[in-house]
Amino acid sequence: MGGRKKLSLKQMQKMQERQNKKKEDKPKRSFRTDKRREEGRIALPDSKSEKVIEELKKMKAITPHGIATNLDLRLSTARRFLNELENKGLIRFVSGSRNIKIYRISEKLQTPS
Repeated sequence: MGGRKKLSLKQMQKMQERQNKKKEDKPKRSFRTDKRREEGRIALPDSKSEKVIEELKKMKAITPHGIATNLDLRLSTARRFLNELENKGLIRFVSGSRNIKIYRISEKLQTPS
Protein backbone atom coordinates (compact mmCIF):
# COMPACT_ATOMS: atom_id res chain seq x y z
CA MET A 1 0.00 0.00 0.00
CA GLY A 2 0.92 3.63 -0.20
CA GLY A 3 2.44 5.76 2.45
CA ARG A 4 5.80 6.87 3.57
CA LYS A 5 8.58 4.33 3.77
CA LYS A 6 10.04 3.51 7.14
CA LEU A 7 13.28 5.35 7.81
CA SER A 8 16.42 3.56 8.88
CA LEU A 9 17.93 4.27 12.27
CA LYS A 10 20.72 6.35 10.71
CA GLN A 11 18.19 8.48 8.79
CA MET A 12 16.05 9.04 11.91
CA GLN A 13 19.13 10.06 13.88
CA LYS A 14 20.20 12.60 11.22
CA MET A 15 16.68 14.06 11.01
CA GLN A 16 16.52 14.45 14.78
CA GLU A 17 19.93 16.18 14.84
CA ARG A 18 18.78 18.63 12.15
CA GLN A 19 15.63 19.45 14.13
CA ASN A 20 17.63 20.02 17.32
CA LYS A 21 20.03 22.31 15.45
CA LYS A 22 17.12 24.35 14.06
CA LYS A 23 15.69 24.79 17.55
CA GLU A 24 19.06 26.00 18.86
CA ASP A 25 19.54 28.46 15.98
CA LYS A 26 16.15 30.15 16.42
CA PRO A 27 16.30 33.15 18.73
CA LYS A 28 13.86 33.12 21.60
CA ARG A 29 10.94 35.48 21.15
CA SER A 30 10.38 38.04 23.83
CA PHE A 31 6.82 39.13 24.40
CA ARG A 32 5.89 42.76 24.71
CA THR A 33 5.28 44.16 28.11
CA ASP A 34 2.09 46.04 28.90
CA LYS A 35 4.03 49.31 28.82
CA ARG A 36 5.14 48.79 25.20
CA ARG A 37 1.64 47.72 24.24
CA GLU A 38 0.25 50.97 25.67
CA GLU A 39 2.80 53.05 23.73
CA GLY A 40 1.65 51.56 20.42
CA ARG A 41 -2.00 52.38 20.99
CA ILE A 42 -3.72 55.16 19.15
CA ALA A 43 -4.86 57.94 21.45
CA LEU A 44 -8.59 58.27 22.00
CA PRO A 45 -10.25 61.56 21.05
CA ASP A 46 -11.15 63.94 23.85
CA SER A 47 -14.67 63.11 25.00
CA LYS A 48 -15.22 66.69 26.19
CA SER A 49 -14.45 68.39 22.89
CA GLU A 50 -17.30 70.23 21.17
CA LYS A 51 -16.65 68.53 17.82
CA VAL A 52 -17.09 65.05 19.29
CA ILE A 53 -20.23 66.01 21.22
CA GLU A 54 -21.80 67.60 18.14
CA GLU A 55 -21.07 64.48 16.07
CA LEU A 56 -22.72 62.34 18.75
CA LYS A 57 -25.81 64.57 18.85
CA LYS A 58 -26.25 64.30 15.06
CA MET A 59 -26.34 60.49 15.15
CA LYS A 60 -29.63 58.71 15.88
CA ALA A 61 -27.96 55.41 16.68
CA ILE A 62 -24.34 55.42 17.77
CA THR A 63 -22.37 52.40 16.56
CA PRO A 64 -18.64 51.70 16.48
CA HIS A 65 -18.68 51.83 12.68
CA GLY A 66 -20.45 55.20 12.67
CA ILE A 67 -17.95 56.67 15.13
CA ALA A 68 -15.02 55.23 13.18
CA THR A 69 -16.18 56.84 9.91
CA ASN A 70 -17.25 60.18 11.37
CA LEU A 71 -14.20 60.74 13.57
CA ASP A 72 -11.72 59.00 11.22
CA LEU A 73 -10.67 56.32 13.72
CA ARG A 74 -9.91 52.63 13.57
CA LEU A 75 -12.79 50.37 14.52
CA SER A 76 -10.99 49.01 17.57
CA THR A 77 -10.25 52.54 18.76
CA ALA A 78 -13.89 53.52 18.21
CA ARG A 79 -15.02 50.58 20.36
CA ARG A 80 -12.68 51.59 23.19
CA PHE A 81 -13.87 55.19 22.85
CA LEU A 82 -17.53 54.14 23.12
CA ASN A 83 -16.75 52.03 26.20
CA GLU A 84 -15.09 55.06 27.77
CA LEU A 85 -18.08 57.28 26.95
CA GLU A 86 -20.45 54.71 28.43
CA ASN A 87 -18.41 54.53 31.63
CA LYS A 88 -18.55 58.32 31.91
CA GLY A 89 -22.32 58.26 31.41
CA LEU A 90 -22.39 60.34 28.22
CA ILE A 91 -24.00 57.55 26.18
CA ARG A 92 -26.03 54.51 27.19
CA PHE A 93 -26.17 51.01 25.75
CA VAL A 94 -29.44 50.25 23.96
CA SER A 95 -29.04 46.94 22.18
CA GLY A 96 -26.53 44.72 20.52
CA SER A 97 -24.94 41.37 20.17
CA ARG A 98 -21.43 39.99 20.24
CA ASN A 99 -20.65 41.64 16.90
CA ILE A 100 -22.25 45.08 17.16
CA LYS A 101 -23.38 47.37 19.94
CA ILE A 102 -25.84 50.21 19.60
CA TYR A 103 -25.81 53.24 21.89
CA ARG A 104 -27.93 56.36 22.40
CA ILE A 105 -27.02 59.75 23.79
CA SER A 106 -27.76 59.98 27.49
CA GLU A 107 -30.03 62.61 28.94
CA LYS A 108 -27.00 64.60 30.11
CA LEU A 109 -26.06 65.51 26.54
CA GLN A 110 -29.58 65.89 25.14
CA THR A 111 -30.53 68.85 27.30
CA PRO A 112 -28.78 72.11 26.33
CA SER A 113 -26.28 73.27 28.95
